[in-house]
Amino acid sequence: MIEDGVPLADLSIERIARTAGVGKATIYRRWSGKEELFVDILRGVDGPPPELAGESMRGDLVTLLDHLRRRGVNMRSSALLHNVFAQMKSLPKLWEAYHATVIEPQRRVTLGVLRRGVENGELRADVDIVLANDLFVGPMLVRTVLRSDAPLDEGLAERIVDSVLAGLRPTG
Repeated sequence: MIEDGVPLADLSIERIARTAGVGKATIYRRWSGKEELFVDILRGVDGPPPELAGESMRGDLVTLLDHLRRRGVNMRSSALLHNVFAQMKSLPKLWEAYHATVIEPQRRVTLGVLRRGVENGELRADVDIVLANDLFVGPMLVRTVLRSDAPLDEGLAERIVDSVLAGLRPTG
């Protein structure tokens, strides 16, 4: 269904249950609706948040960005994920649920790493950490979502982090 490009809006719990070979009640026991089901699928693909060593801001940022890179590799190879992401913005409830359960928790972790970097002197004290978050995450999102032709090689996270840090580290 989804793998074949069927729009999410065209899927019903009844159709999903029939395809899975279960009753609708089985689906509703676990999920309140299809939006929650799709968010759960996406959350499962993302996997658990990466473990952060906490030894350096740079190291933790590389770990977080590499997690995004690996998700991008999975998305490129998965028709299901590509279809869900492509349609998500047209389904506000799905987008809101995904944002609240996947994006925002990851964002909070990254902001915490950046705050720690300011506190321990790895970043300048005047750095806007919300903007810095966008500067770190943005290039990876462009590569994984907007530029399917761009390589997602192993060293990409390190190159992004080091490039951005070159402008945000304390001088002197």
